[in-house]
Amino acid sequence: MFSILVVTVFLASCLAMPIKDPYSYSSAVGQGLGTPFASYGEGRITGVRVWEINNNYYYYYYYYNSNAYISGFQLRYGSTWSPVFGREGGEKQEMELFNDEAIVEVSGKYNPADYICKLVLTTNMGRTLSAGQPNQVSFNFYPANMGNELRLLSGRFNGAGITSIGAHWGLVNMEGAGNSTLETALQTVTPTYS
Repeated sequence: MFSILVVTVFLASCLAMPIKDPYSYSSAVGQGLGTPFASYGEGRITGVRVWEINNNYYYYYYYYNSNAYISGFQLRYGSTWSPVFGREGGEKQEMELFNDEAIVEVSGKYNPADYICKLVLTTNMGRTLSAGQPNQVSFNFYPANMGNELRLLSGRFNGAGITSIGAHWGLVNMEGAGNSTLETALQTVTPTYS
């Protein structure tokens, strides 16, 4: 009888424990003027495109970088690309993610007076996409909860580029998403009964 009471008290205390919020937000950095945006799509992020403007020039053998910044970006959810946030100006960097690969860190540099200068997206497999120049103030975004990944980017842009950026983290429900690696793993782990 005592063991039933102990198990009941234990289970009741487990139910009373607060559930951790499965989502987190990394507050936006940057000037924050212009049109607001928030990327969207269904499923896991499977690709990224980032456009950068590099106003580099040489003057008598000296290299100058004047006002390099991120002009726009685009995320692919599953097989569908989101709209371009900002604009497709300048040089394009692109990365396609592998099955079971997710973005787990967003970092870079921003100029408090105008644009995001550098954007680096890092995956759980250690791969990175890096665009822009390492000027100005650093920022580093990552999820508050283990197992979470980048779900969307939000912020503001104007006619020239991205003026602020923030990151939203969460879990991805891969049920029915067609991720063959995950489906294969579940089939090998889940017992079947006849």
